[in-house]
Amino acid sequence: MKFDTYHISQQIKRNLAGLGFKRPTDIQFKAIPSIMKGEDVLGIAQTGTGKTAAFAIPIIDKIHSHKSSKRSFGIKCIVMVPTRELASQIGKVFEALSKHTKVRTFAVYGGVEQDPQIKKLSDGIDILIATPGRMFDLISQRNIKLNHVDTLVLDEADQMLDLGFINDIIEVKRKLLHKHQTLFFSATINKKIKKLAFSQVKSTAIRIQISPDDPVSKNVSHYVIFVEMDDKRFFLRRFINDHPKAKIIVFVRTRVRAERVAKALERGNIEAVTLHGEKDQKDRSIAMAQFKEGKARILIATDVSARGIDIPDVEYVINYDLPEKDENYVHRVGRTGRGTNKGIALSYCSSGEKEQLDTIQTFLTKPIETIGVSKKEYDYTIHFSNKEEDVMQLIKDQEAWEQKNKKKNKKK
Repeated sequence: MKFDTYHISQQIKRNLAGLGFKRPTDIQFKAIPSIMKGEDVLGIAQTGTGKTAAFAIPIIDKIHSHKSSKRSFGIKCIVMVPTRELASQIGKVFEALSKHTKVRTFAVYGGVEQDPQIKKLSDGIDILIATPGRMFDLISQRNIKLNHVDTLVLDEADQMLDLGFINDIIEVKRKLLHKHQTLFFSATINKKIKKLAFSQVKSTAIRIQISPDDPVSKNVSHYVIFVEMDDKRFFLRRFINDHPKAKIIVFVRTRVRAERVAKALERGNIEAVTLHGEKDQKDRSIAMAQFKEGKARILIATDVSARGIDIPDVEYVINYDLPEKDENYVHRVGRTGRGTNKGIALSYCSSGEKEQLDTIQTFLTKPIETIGVSKKEYDYTIHFSNKEEDVMQLIKDQEAWEQKNKKKNKKK
């Protein structure tokens, strides 16, 4: 079945064609008809399989078909997401799919000034994509009104509910004056979160689960290599040097680790940008733009960004540190192999992380394939990287010495 055969507006079909979308993915094929019928939906599908478009297409079509002009008479749909990066990413998907239609979309999130957001809201929008914190600030200031909302979406529902946003969700639903449709979408969900999710939808809600036996997309080949913690930087440097043109995301546990790994790469003359929660939104946006546009090909990120990076040409994901939460493994490796692309994910596991590896494999219900490294190869990697680091340090020392002499000569 092709999108051409769907009973959706020609403008949306034109947008889909322009984006290269010809046929719906499994989650889109199963979710779009139910959403168009007005049913509540809980959709679970692997990351990178088009979940956002699965709810964006029918929502945009419904609003577009009921409007006589581009003028907005109030927000009709709210999409709640857990992170700023995800709000920005989903906002761009809605913008691309609503082009040429009567639908106006906008994303609001913290870390940036409110005034431009307030101005945009006052101009009138139909679909609001928002993080809870900034949204409630704007609701309390009466810049966001919910009296016309008839659709509520939770994307990355597992994280939203796990982070304790359930009270915020209940509060939003209380403020909705009209009978409304509720849509929950996620790549992973456990029994506790599933129970919470079902408590917020109609008893007739449709549950759609794609490939439940393997949460990792079939487009992603993923492996583990056993490397001691202090040696990881050498293996990372070698991998990057062995793939000189590849776009790579490196995941670490903390912001401190992110900056340390970036410094370790810098000592090997490898440039990287970092993305973590301690950076202000402007710097986070700059880092994402540099990586997306190819100005930087190495991005070092914490789990705060694992669900907010949708860049099709990421070829490799490196788990420099294993994630502390099992489900974050799925979201991390899902940053590659997006859409119809293929990708590879490699995890470095130290002796102290083997227990965490076991729990991840239990979560996946299958072992992760191991890449063996001989002692000779292991020693060579460390020796080669150490030697490279020493050479780079000598070059930097020489440059510093020359710069110092230039200053002395100028004084004379």
